[in-house]
Amino acid sequence: MAETINVTIRLDKEIKEQAESMFKDFGMNLSTAFNIFARQSLRQGRIPFEIYDPFYSEKNQTRLARSIADAEAGKVTVRDLIEVD
Repeated sequence: MAETINVTIRLDKEIKEQAESMFKDFGMNLSTAFNIFARQSLRQGRIPFEIYDPFYSEKNQTRLARSIADAEAGKVTVRDLIEVD
């Protein structure tokens, strides 16, 4: 069996608690989940999932461009844009 070591990571308390709860539902603890993440990263030679920020999605960027064009054309005010959704 491989030698193990302790590793310390920093997480926001709320994130840690949510992660522990979710992983518990999967039948594992936080340590096991991070081991799986590390092993998959090494196997794939990359982070094993897409890192995604919805702000940069094509749909949102199209909406932002349209809103900017409408504001520049005087169709809407800045206040209108702030109060959307």
